[in-house]
Amino acid sequence: MHSKATSPTFSPAADIEGVSDQQRREIRAQSRPNAALIHETIRAEGESELERRWWAILLSGFAAGLSMSLSLIVQGEFYAFVADEAARRLFAPLGYTAGFLVVVLGRQQLFTENTLTPILPLLHHRDAKTLGQVARLWSLVLLANIVGTWAAAAALAHTDVFEPRIIDAFTELSRHTVEGPFSTTFMRAIFAGWLIALMAWLLPAVRGARAHIVMVMTYLVALGQFAHIVAGSVECAFLVLKGQTSLWDYVAMFFVPTLLGNVVGGTTLVALLNYGQVAAELDQNS
Repeated sequence: MHSKATSPTFSPAADIEGVSDQQRREIRAQSRPNAALIHETIRAEGESELERRWWAILLSGFAAGLSMSLSLIVQGEFYAFVADEAARRLFAPLGYTAGFLVVVLGRQQLFTENTLTPILPLLHHRDAKTLGQVARLWSLVLLANIVGTWAAAAALAHTDVFEPRIIDAFTELSRHTVEGPFSTTFMRAIFAGWLIALMAWLLPAVRGARAHIVMVMTYLVALGQFAHIVAGSVECAFLVLKGQTSLWDYVAMFFVPTLLGNVVGGTTLVALLNYGQVAAELDQNS
């Protein structure tokens, strides 16, 4: 982590009288990190991400775009082999979590996580240099993610790796990306951006349960059919490449409203609100 982002020390046992040093250490080991400590942990990570080499960001973002195809692949497999509609509706979204597990636990660059992580350094520094670094990071990650999703979608659409009923399941699962009007997709994207940024906020606090948090939060995204710019790009690009929708629909009905909604959901509902709750405490400890 970047050395500039020094985390303040917040000890729940520091002010308790009659507690031995050993007991204080045990209390600290068992205590949950408070909001300020989580904020500083994520900010330190954000500082580090802002200074990464451009080619490292592109490679990591491209890998994330490819990995996100697993969300459609595994979900499609579940969808194809579960006959009961109600069971399919509840069970198939578990497959959606696969891509996110690989991306998050593998530390690959995902655009929606970056609506939180680099925003905290921006809110801390509030200068043009950091704003430029955030814009650079967002541009590189989004570009690499989208190129990766189109490459993965091309492989799904133009190879015979999967049997016809799996391909049909991919098509059915992907239709929601372009079926709604602009305003509906935008609102669905706000929910997705909010949930994924919340996931990023929770991860530093859970330690050994990171996979569980990723699964729960991304399952909710799939269950609600919320619009995610990267996972949804695999689906919508697949429809375009199979001739089920047009490139214009990809841009106008999916990409633009989803991108805007994810940014609003991640930066406003998570980054700004969570920064606001700890800003005074951080100022006191600076």
